[in-house]
Amino acid sequence: MPKHVRHKVRRVAQRGHYDAPTIHAILDAGWVAHVSFADPAGQPFVIPMLYAREGESIYLHGSIASRLMKTVGEGIATCLCVTHVDGLVLARSHFHHSMNYRSVVAFGKAVAVVDPTEKAAIFARFVDALIPGRAAESRPADKNELAATALLRFTIEDASAKVRSGGPKDDPADRDLAVWSGVVPISPHYAEPVAADDAAPGVPVPGSVQRLFATGAEKERAA
Repeated sequence: MPKHVRHKVRRVAQRGHYDAPTIHAILDAGWVAHVSFADPAGQPFVIPMLYAREGESIYLHGSIASRLMKTVGEGIATCLCVTHVDGLVLARSHFHHSMNYRSVVAFGKAVAVVDPTEKAAIFARFVDALIPGRAAESRPADKNELAATALLRFTIEDASAKVRSGGPKDDPADRDLAVWSGVVPISPHYAEPVAADDAAPGVPVPGSVQRLFATGAEKERAA
């Protein structure tokens, strides 16, 4: 890889990954991307946004009045980042405390998606990105909702992942200190679902939510 490409991991370079399966897996495990851009006056912004990935495209949606949707949709250079924190790494010294994490930084440009049929299909993809199977259980977006929402297709031009795993990297001189060191794992946990205040009585918890809990229970048993 060329030395000065924009997506090259420079700090602790051995943690860098550039293969599509690693990058896609990290993106698919998340919901929120921090999207950075500069407006025409040069003022930088970073905005957290829900996203969904399809191939090398990342879809972002927001209000048609959104500054980000208008500015980024003009095709300016844009960068987005997704991060997962997997554990607290506690070392014997303050200096070596850290975190286990997975992150992706992607560079590219975005264009507006305007075809109503395509927008409706991508909105369904957004819903299923939150909970697989949920789109089929709920009402699709209508023409007014489609008209009120802007949708961008961000194409990944360059991307890199950075991953830290494992225990603390203590100095050899500190290993005899009577200080606990190790990792405190962090994993997502879903609480019991709470029905809406105006929910119709007797409507059961849908299959998508039941599968979500079943998957979470399997992961906990495997941990």
